[in-house]
Amino acid sequence: MLWNPISVRRVIGVALGALAVAIGTATSASAEPPPPRPPNCTAADLSGIIAGVTAATSAYLFTHPPVNDFFTSLGGKSQEERRTELEAYMTANPQVRDELRGIRQPTRDFRNRCG
Repeated sequence: MLWNPISVRRVIGVALGALAVAIGTATSASAEPPPPRPPNCTAADLSGIIAGVTAATSAYLFTHPPVNDFFTSLGGKSQEERRTELEAYMTANPQVRDELRGIRQPTRDFRNRCG
């Protein structure tokens, strides 16, 4: 059987591709594993934190009807309208802003600790 130039190029191309995959596999297998995650940085940990923050936010809104009314009034508005009204409300009500930041702090702590 005679090999034509196109067949030879295909065989060489397939061989080089296989060699590249083999080298890449060998190289990646010998690479060091990523560093371990910090403790308490799993999806389950995050879910628990979010559940706690959600429960605390709900309790806060139920015990602060004017704040609950404000957040309820944002429904149906555009994102830009909500953002503008939220900024104005929080500027006018710094105690509410600080209390809600305190409730959300565990999520910030998780993000800072776990990336």
